[in-house]
Amino acid sequence: MGILDGKRILVSGVLTESSIAFSVARLAQQEGAQVVLTGFGRVSLVERIAKRLPETPPVIELDVQNTDHLDTLADRVGEHLDGLDGVVHSIGFAPQTALGGNFLNTAWEDVATAVHISTFSFKSLAVACLPLMKEGGAVVGLDFDASKAWPVYDWMGVAKAGLESCSRYLARDLGKHGIRVNLVAAGPLRTMAARNIPGFQEFEESWPAKAPIGWDLGDPLPAAKACVALMSDWFPATTGEIVHVDGGVHAMGA
Repeated sequence: MGILDGKRILVSGVLTESSIAFSVARLAQQEGAQVVLTGFGRVSLVERIAKRLPETPPVIELDVQNTDHLDTLADRVGEHLDGLDGVVHSIGFAPQTALGGNFLNTAWEDVATAVHISTFSFKSLAVACLPLMKEGGAVVGLDFDASKAWPVYDWMGVAKAGLESCSRYLARDLGKHGIRVNLVAAGPLRTMAARNIPGFQEFEESWPAKAPIGWDLGDPLPAAKACVALMSDWFPATTGEIVHVDGGVHAMGA
């Protein structure tokens, strides 16, 4: 028996095999869960990636800026699963103008896009899945430490700060439904999302040296393990928490 044996899990954000979300989906299946994926845009690509999992899961289209997609999500997931015990939010986006050292010049429209997709969608996804979580469960989001102003991260850093605050309010309001809400703040990884950040090499060059236990930029498994653990019954009284999986960099001085 795995630690997710019998649980039903929705995982968003699977784009490539290098993504944290893909590792979460794979590990969740290995630990006994039934998994459904959501995909945005090139759903056929997500469906191809899904076939590389131990068991090919259903893929449901979800644009978190599309109200119709959100309003019908529970019904569409319900065609495959009779409920949900866990939801993984691995969704984030900011226009190029909101990244790479352009902080002072970014237009509100681009900031609004970053906040809508990277922050507000955490609440949107949780609420959309709420009708399927009648027995409680866990919502886990992917974060990047927002306690500091990082080079080149700019408005995405602001959006992540909002995500961290959003998770606490969700923990407050979903607790009465027996739902725990936590974040996993992963260190930088060589994912598709990271490649779209101008100047990402600054993280690649410095992070492993700063991490007291080291950090592998090509290994999403430690972050995935944290997500799976938080969705299991081994964290029954933990909510509103940020679990750092970054080699310890967040705790070190400059």
